Amino acid sequence: MSATAVQVRDVPVEVVATLKVRAEARGQSLAAYLRELLTREAEALTIEDVMSRIASREPVSYTLEGLRSFACGGRP
Repeated sequence: MSATAVQVRDVPVEVVATLKVRAEARGQSLAAYLRELLTREAEALTIEDVMSRIASREPVSYTLEGLRSFACGGRP
């Protein structure tokens, strides 16, 4: 995998301190912890992607009685 350096300026001291504590708690360097956070963020679906996926699904047909039965675990 190819990589590049990223520099973030003007991060409050308190934020960096909190991130360092979290990284240490996981046995990671700050750089490794931030790399993991950024990777997870980049892989996460945006709300627009989620809504688009929902909109593309087939509608579900239901009745009030069917919902009641489902909520009761099939019991009357």
